[in-house]
Amino acid sequence: MGSKLIQVNRFINVEKVMKYIEERRHEDGGYCFVSVLDDTNVNDTYYAVKIHELLEIGVPEKEKTIEFFRKAIQPQTAVVAIAMALEGMAILGAKDLAMENLDIVFTKYNPLEGKFAVGLGGSEEFGTATPLEATYWVVKALTTIGYEFSSEEKEAIRKFVMKFRNGNGYGVKQPTTTMTYQALYTLYALGYRPPKSPHFKNCELCGDWGGFAEVPYSLPPYLEPTFYATRGLELQNETPSCPRRHIWFIQQLHNSNGGFRRSLELGISTFQNTYRALAVVASMIRYL
Repeated sequence: MGSKLIQVNRFINVEKVMKYIEERRHEDGGYCFVSVLDDTNVNDTYYAVKIHELLEIGVPEKEKTIEFFRKAIQPQTAVVAIAMALEGMAILGAKDLAMENLDIVFTKYNPLEGKFAVGLGGSEEFGTATPLEATYWVVKALTTIGYEFSSEEKEAIRKFVMKFRNGNGYGVKQPTTTMTYQALYTLYALGYRPPKSPHFKNCELCGDWGGFAEVPYSLPPYLEPTFYATRGLELQNETPSCPRRHIWFIQQLHNSNGGFRRSLELGISTFQNTYRALAVVASMIRYL
């Protein structure tokens, strides 16, 4: 049993979570958060792998899952999904196989040609991926599989990311927690050290709430900004003000089927929500 699993299990019923995940694993090596459907997909499969990695649990029949990711990397596949597949393969120990698929990435994302995700397609956060979101996912995936960006590529990406600089954070019309983290992660991953942003601290909710908001001094908290703000504070070597309250917030999101929803109101469980909830708890534990 992994040490991280033991730590998280102090606050979350991990056995219940893993039953939720395992019941949604299919013969093709993929996963689908709606258990009765055979419509396995890259997003759910990626987060299933990330949950196993976080809890230090081996992925069952990982060769099938590696092959599932390999087959998913097609010219018509959205760039965010391709990036997820590449990172998933790397996590499962197939970095060399992931590297063989770089050409298809650069048909859609090539900073030296001014391509910041051609045909953006599906998104994690916004319905259709923003170029900044696509940049974040591509940089994260290529860094994970061991690709080394040239100095020219790094500078082109840096200049592109800085177009989203907005006050103390990053965003289109206003700074948001999600886009601020995606921008800062990208810059850090490429070796840059931008000034620390106060945005994450300004979105922290303690007192009766817990969690983080998407924009400063607002309510209510949601899971995705709580996840990204937690990551953002880690990136900047900062400490959350009320880690126990943030764990309490996550505990309130645990649904009866073992998965997690995104808000204190009613909501369905998804693999994405479940990974993010576990990741927040795993992070907050270190501050107790």
